[in-house]
Amino acid sequence: MNSTELVNSFAEFKEFKNIDRPTLMRVLEDVFRTLLRKKYESDDNFDIIVNTDKGDLEIWHRRIIVPDGEVEDPVKEIALAEAVKIEPDFEVGEETFEEITIESFGRRAILAARQTLVSRVLELEKDELYKKYSKRVGDIVTGEVYQVWKKEILLLDDEGNELVMPKKEQIPADFFRKGDTVRAVVKAVEMKNATTPQVILSRTDNAFLAKLLELEVPEIFDGLITIRKIVRQPGERAKVAVESYDDRIDPVGACVGMKGSRIHGIVRELRNENIDIINWTNNIQLLITRALSPAKITSMELNQETNKASVYLAPDQVSLAIGKGGLNIKLASRLTDYTIDVFRDSNDENYDVDLEEFTDEIDAWIIDELKAIGCDTARSVLSLAPEELVRRTDLEEETVKEILRILSAEFDDEP
Repeated sequence: MNSTELVNSFAEFKEFKNIDRPTLMRVLEDVFRTLLRKKYESDDNFDIIVNTDKGDLEIWHRRIIVPDGEVEDPVKEIALAEAVKIEPDFEVGEETFEEITIESFGRRAILAARQTLVSRVLELEKDELYKKYSKRVGDIVTGEVYQVWKKEILLLDDEGNELVMPKKEQIPADFFRKGDTVRAVVKAVEMKNATTPQVILSRTDNAFLAKLLELEVPEIFDGLITIRKIVRQPGERAKVAVESYDDRIDPVGACVGMKGSRIHGIVRELRNENIDIINWTNNIQLLITRALSPAKITSMELNQETNKASVYLAPDQVSLAIGKGGLNIKLASRLTDYTIDVFRDSNDENYDVDLEEFTDEIDAWIIDELKAIGCDTARSVLSLAPEELVRRTDLEEETVKEILRILSAEFDDEP
């Protein structure tokens, strides 16, 4: 293996691993100085010239010409008789430059040098990857799906670096195939096996939504609007509290855009995740009211010592406040840091409650059985006799009695 082949074998590392040329030159020089020290016990009188553009490496041995028989250090001195073989005109006291070929080190030493270079280049590549992405934690990056596994997907960035997105960091509705382009936020850079950096991407992290808003809303990017807090159930719903320091700017309107133009792109990126933009306020009562939107609150009682809020609403507003699967009230509680309890506020004896609001006490399949016979509300179930319910559904008598007890308690009217 000659010098050109040896340097060329590492040109590909430079091309694919994004290591800068000065660093590659320094690594090559260090490796060959190690070879020189092993062979000559010193590298002081050797010059190494690396040209990574041409894939060329030269080693020159500098020695002072001394009279024959007076050589004390063969690394630094050369006898006149030997010097004239290089150049007939040489005289005592002059300096000679003799090229050292790579082959002179021996095949075993050359292979060892190549192995050392491989490990050094790989270490440098790992260091560069760690430095690059450590600075980009919280930023959005784009990668191409290279491999899809059950628990994670492997992506490649535009420089061929490997990025990993675990299943838990993917939106439930996400479905990727090899070759797909994916946007995600850099969540962390972890050291795997103590030596290999692993870049973790996320589409469920709050920072992903924050960065998408920053890209879509210039006022956020410019600092005119601040995101105070984000709470999410990825792929389903999110609440974002924003605040403007300029009274002339409506933070909610700026984030939503004309006819929803700014928010629609983000919703699509997040697989149709519903995003509620809320105007932040230090008035906790007003903040809770806004957080429970679109429900309209009748009254509220706050306990600031226990961080609990009792919210009273009209019967037809309760389901809106709670949301599908209780998601709206859960996100509102997380946004405000208050435990929110919802109560119906009505003196109307004829008010009714949708069966969906009892999902925390009655199994979903039981509610489906009741809906199948045309009973969608609590009063429609209570209007039927227990025997009728048993006959028309596949429910046991004990189950029917328990259902009637739960529904009756809602109206404080035992059957």
